[in-house]
Amino acid sequence: MVPGGCMVLSFVGRRDTDPNFEPSRFQYWGLLALALMSLASEGLVDKEKIDSFNFPYYAPCPEEVKFVVQTDGSFLIDRLETFECYWEDHMKTEFEELSSGQRIAKTVRAVVELMLESHFGREIMDVLFRRYGEIMDDHFSRNRAMNVGLVVSLIRIG
Repeated sequence: MVPGGCMVLSFVGRRDTDPNFEPSRFQYWGLLALALMSLASEGLVDKEKIDSFNFPYYAPCPEEVKFVVQTDGSFLIDRLETFECYWEDHMKTEFEELSSGQRIAKTVRAVVELMLESHFGREIMDVLFRRYGEIMDDHFSRNRAMNVGLVVSLIRIG
């Protein structure tokens, strides 16, 4: 990137500096783990495979983003914004005939399917994400799911 060039990044984050405290944050990875465990209880997935699966995921807070950018020294932060949205409101698409849980399951599937497939095999993907959608729908029947996002505008330093 040329000096003075701009870049905008958007990603999932959190508001609180404590990564263990975010009571309103939607735990979609935990619900995916529940879906996998339900398949294991039916003998469709080895529990050992679930135990050996590691999905590296971290949602930073704004202070962490600032620290990393400043430590690297290649960019200046022009603007850093945090926003919240409810998953079920955000996920309105052309797939209106699908439930909120099914729509989110499709979105998560687009992000993680290849990683899951390489560890658990292609043959369980359809049933896994169908189950995941059902678990999500059950979750949404009792809870609203908040998602926190960060948007940062960066300028390349000469």
